[in-house]
Amino acid sequence: MPDLTDRCSAEHEAQRLQALANYRILDTPEESAFDEIVEVVSIICEAPIAVINFVDRDRQWFKSEKGLGVRETPLDISICAHAILQSGLFIVPDTTRDPSFSSNPLVTGEPNLRFYAGALLESREGYPLGTLCVLDYQPRDLTERQRFALQALANQVMAHMELMRAHREQAELICELEATRHELAKRAATDPLTGLLNRRAFEQRLDQEVALIQRGAPPAALMLIDLDHFKRVNDTLGHQAGDEVIVRFAELCREVFRQADVIGRWGGEEFVVMLPRASVAEARHAAERLHQRLAITSMRANSATPLYISASIGICSLSGVSNMDECLHRTDELLYQAKEQGRNRSICEPEGVPAHRSFGMDSSFRP
Repeated sequence: MPDLTDRCSAEHEAQRLQALANYRILDTPEESAFDEIVEVVSIICEAPIAVINFVDRDRQWFKSEKGLGVRETPLDISICAHAILQSGLFIVPDTTRDPSFSSNPLVTGEPNLRFYAGALLESREGYPLGTLCVLDYQPRDLTERQRFALQALANQVMAHMELMRAHREQAELICELEATRHELAKRAATDPLTGLLNRRAFEQRLDQEVALIQRGAPPAALMLIDLDHFKRVNDTLGHQAGDEVIVRFAELCREVFRQADVIGRWGGEEFVVMLPRASVAEARHAAERLHQRLAITSMRANSATPLYISASIGICSLSGVSNMDECLHRTDELLYQAKEQGRNRSICEPEGVPAHRSFGMDSSFRP
């Protein structure tokens, strides 16, 4: 708890203001829980004015008040600013006879205050934040019962504020935990190298799409892509260069395919794309765009020596009679046909014929 002798120091005041800010109570709307405490303390202490106030940097702000009709006053005329420098209850029986307050505008003019009694509102670290106070227009004092009630109700104000703070911190913690859970779920579903969906996550999304199609949603298309002779990249240029190629190809896929299309890394140099609400013909056109971009795009953007690769693609339709395993099996067979027929091409169902030929080059990568 702060030493009472240090309550006037600049360091203590900065810490006190920070403690007050931590409660986030200033400038909040009126609340019945605080209004009821003010009403009760006014009745018990037989005082026409009762206030829950907090002493800010340059003002005195009222969370709840009875008998004043304002929500804040300047700090230079605040009696409570003196009260928070004291320990325990601070009582001024007659303000006109107290040198600290006899010239105060609230005493010499409207509302002509003559009596003040305040109980400290202290943070859990012991910093005085303000007071629960009662005031009167006549000089007077409080009975022992009234003094006890004033302090007890001040304690209840702080207990309620601590509860509000705990609820807020709990809500913030829940938000942080939810964000962490979301991030962990994202990582669990994401290929760490490319940022695309990993195989497991893609299978889940594919299974959902097949279920939707079986319930009447429009058919979709599935595309399995294999980078031709990728092993030669790793063997010739090293695995770091191979990773660069994988990353660049993933970026190219994001540029070529629609935002609604679902792209995943199937494993190694294999990629998979699901095109919702797309026919095989539309998927074939997308594959052609990919072939065209590969033919003119170096897979090592930061290298002085360009590196071009090609891809073999199998394309099939996702229909209402399909299940996920069947679709994947058919697409894999079509991809195998593309490789058997010379690579650097797409094979679609139901035609079973090349949808795209090589662009006058062989299917090997060109360093």
